[in-house]
Amino acid sequence: MGDWSFLSTLLDKVQSHSTVIGKIWMSVLFIFRILVLGAGAESVWGDEQSGFICNTQQPGCENVCYDKAFPISHIRFWVMQIIFVSTPTLVYLGHAMHVIHKENKLRQHLSQNGKCPKYTDDRGKIKIKGNLLGSYLMQLFVKILLELAFIVGQYYLYGFIMIPMFPCSRKPCPFTVECYMSRPTEKTIFIIFMLVVGCVSLLLNVVEVFYLICSRVKCRRNRRGAPPRTSPENPASLGWQNRVDAQQQNALNLQYENGQSESVSGSLEGAKEEKRLLGEK
Repeated sequence: MGDWSFLSTLLDKVQSHSTVIGKIWMSVLFIFRILVLGAGAESVWGDEQSGFICNTQQPGCENVCYDKAFPISHIRFWVMQIIFVSTPTLVYLGHAMHVIHKENKLRQHLSQNGKCPKYTDDRGKIKIKGNLLGSYLMQLFVKILLELAFIVGQYYLYGFIMIPMFPCSRKPCPFTVECYMSRPTEKTIFIIFMLVVGCVSLLLNVVEVFYLICSRVKCRRNRRGAPPRTSPENPASLGWQNRVDAQQQNALNLQYENGQSESVSGSLEGAKEEKRLLGEK
């Protein structure tokens, strides 16, 4: 098996730009796939071809029967699965690093243009929203499809159980020969373990999709329910009860003003009448 340190270093950078469920998925990938595959798979499948024996001496028969039983080695199949499933995450990492680089430049020129970074905070931590949220969801959907494709492909290529005896009638075999595999029970346990890890990884991706969608919907609801921000250009509006109280106060003011005007006019009329009477006398 090759060295996984380069891939592990890249995937480790994604952890700081992922959700909590994404970090759990990364741990499952590191511990239960890469480490287990590197530590135990080679010893289990080391005698895969040398331990494959057929009851015939016909040259080439054993090779074609092995090719029929194992179109691709389990080790290489799982390595391909890890690489393919990790690729969408690495693409998202490239997008996230590009966003961080752009917003670092924006933060440097903050005093000139007055714009605020949209996807990062002062510590450079990513906020998964907008285009970045779309990129994150896209890589999750691709990973779900790839996980399903590899699980179905493994079923059609080998099945999930290693049968000790394998009949083969391919040419140049003179008749149907019987071929025997080494350590079929141990290999079956390992196959089931890797299948369970693949299903757990698939489930984590599905849960993360629903988590992001529900978080987004909840955030929008909170924005709609929150009171609008006030400013000198956009003053706070009165509530319903305050509006009712203001209307009642205005009505009382009008009544008071009308009462005062009536009393003033009445006093003027009385003064005129008194002056008229005094003139007559």
